[in-house]
Amino acid sequence: MIQTLLVANRGEIACRIFRTCADLGIRTVAVFSDADEHALHTRLADTAVRLPGAAPADTYLRGDLIVKAALSAGADAVHPGYGFLSEHPGFARDVLDAGLTWIGPSPEAIEAMASKTRAKRLMGLEPLGEVTQGDLPVLVKAAAGGGGRGMRVVRRLDELPAALEGARAEAASAFGDGEVFVEPYIEHGRHIEVQILADTHGTVWPLGTRDCSLQRRHQKVVEEAPAPGLPERLAQELRALAVRAARSVSYVGAGTVEFLVADGRAHFLEMNTRLQVEHPVTEAVFGLDLVAEQIRIAEGRALEKDPPRPRGHAIEARLYAEDPARDWAPQTGTLHRLAVPPGVRLDTGYTDGDTIGVHYDPMLAKAVAHAPTRAEAIRRLAGALEAAVLHGPVTNRDLLVRSLRHEEFTGGRMDTGFYDRHLPGLTAPAPAPLAPLAAALADAHGRSRFGGWRNLPAQPQSKRYEVAGQEVEVRYRHTRQGLAADGVRVVRVDADTVVLEADGVRRTFAVARYGDQVYVDGTRLTALPRFADPAAQLAPGSLLAPMPGTVVRIAEGLAEGAEVTAGQPLVWLEAMKMQHQISAPAAGVLAALHAVPGQQVEPGLLLAVVRPK
Repeated sequence: MIQTLLVANRGEIACRIFRTCADLGIRTVAVFSDADEHALHTRLADTAVRLPGAAPADTYLRGDLIVKAALSAGADAVHPGYGFLSEHPGFARDVLDAGLTWIGPSPEAIEAMASKTRAKRLMGLEPLGEVTQGDLPVLVKAAAGGGGRGMRVVRRLDELPAALEGARAEAASAFGDGEVFVEPYIEHGRHIEVQILADTHGTVWPLGTRDCSLQRRHQKVVEEAPAPGLPERLAQELRALAVRAARSVSYVGAGTVEFLVADGRAHFLEMNTRLQVEHPVTEAVFGLDLVAEQIRIAEGRALEKDPPRPRGHAIEARLYAEDPARDWAPQTGTLHRLAVPPGVRLDTGYTDGDTIGVHYDPMLAKAVAHAPTRAEAIRRLAGALEAAVLHGPVTNRDLLVRSLRHEEFTGGRMDTGFYDRHLPGLTAPAPAPLAPLAAALADAHGRSRFGGWRNLPAQPQSKRYEVAGQEVEVRYRHTRQGLAADGVRVVRVDADTVVLEADGVRRTFAVARYGDQVYVDGTRLTALPRFADPAAQLAPGSLLAPMPGTVVRIAEGLAEGAEVTAGQPLVWLEAMKMQHQISAPAAGVLAALHAVPGQQVEPGLLLAVVRPK
């Protein structure tokens, strides 16, 4: 029996595994980088061991340090979570060689399936060799890892060399393995997967299907179980293929077999030899704790002959600290408050007051709703996200709510091109006309008011805010009866609640302030100074860092005075394990270049200036 378990991971998945361990009476050990010294997973574990450094290559990708940590902390088992070393056969061997229990499949099974190229060959498929015009579009893909990293869609042959180089660099940074391959890119397919669970006694459970078609940058955003509208014939075929893949490598533990479904046909993608981020939807539908099952299987226990019967429908949405309207730019800062209404499961690696940094994935949390029907699950999850208290960096919360309520999603007609088609509409600023006024009135509450001797009416006061990239100015007045505004009846005002009535409709607004950041219900505002700072004016063509991160590359031969074309890539930043390209906004001359490889940048830092022709 396992007594003490080390989780070779961080954040949300480490916290989730620790919860199950607490239920089973298993002591827990966390590992943490310097950047994670005060992270939630470090605080939740019974014991924590430091991995010196901040970069993944120096910490969470150092299997030797993690095995040493397990032995020094007295652990007798290691759970890899997902990402990092979870699909690294050498790490699994090192754990077993150290006399520890490995919570996962054998190193041989990982080796057979963890490389997508080997997995395809095992299933009778081959990656593309030399790419020709007739092969386009194609997908460049990392052979190791997952999460959308190290992937590029190529639609023109002259784009292929840069895509290969960028994918290799991103894969090496995220997984410590720069191998990539090329395969045909299937547009407008559905991403369907099958969860499997297998024991050491020959039993393999195919635990239904999941649809993960809503993706950005090839990384999943919304997942659900079961996959809606799938013909039973095709669902049976997918389950059979998943069991075949598992049996072909004598698989043990939890794993996922992924497919693209197009024109009624299934195309094998890969087998993930680990737990998936989206495993909670399967847990909800089948009434299982997959982490507990992984541990029991590792202890040698047998599964029942047949899996539990599925019940209802579950949907998961991933909350990311990113701005979908600005090319999904990751965001950093303090997470002041995160809470969702009861009845929705929230898996997170953060708590109020934590700092969201640049070193790791931008996912804040996963919200999961389960209901008897798909329509009810959609309504429950969308409503919970809309009502969630989320005070901190910009997130994709509004995008998630709109995605869940989009007619293509509610009708079950979505595919992997959903955001390519609908992103502009889904990220358009939502009208919140009374939010700035509510913020200004709450701010003005308690300030000095006119005494009884004053007979003249008060002069209007004004306050400026930035809301969704737009500057808004609101006006209000102090009166003997309190605060007032034209066209709106001010019913009640205090420091954190404002009640307004417009056109006979009364609304209550919750207001929270953190420095110059103001949150009115779900609207995020930035209070602006009364007068603009002349020093803040920038030259036309200035390219600013859209996010915090590291300059990893400058275009070859780029120097001040060089002519550039519109859209030409100039600078590459890496943040939260993804690379982001900064391009020339127009044709012109590079008047200034401030970016330097290796430089750490903050949002708004001037990288370069392109003087338009």
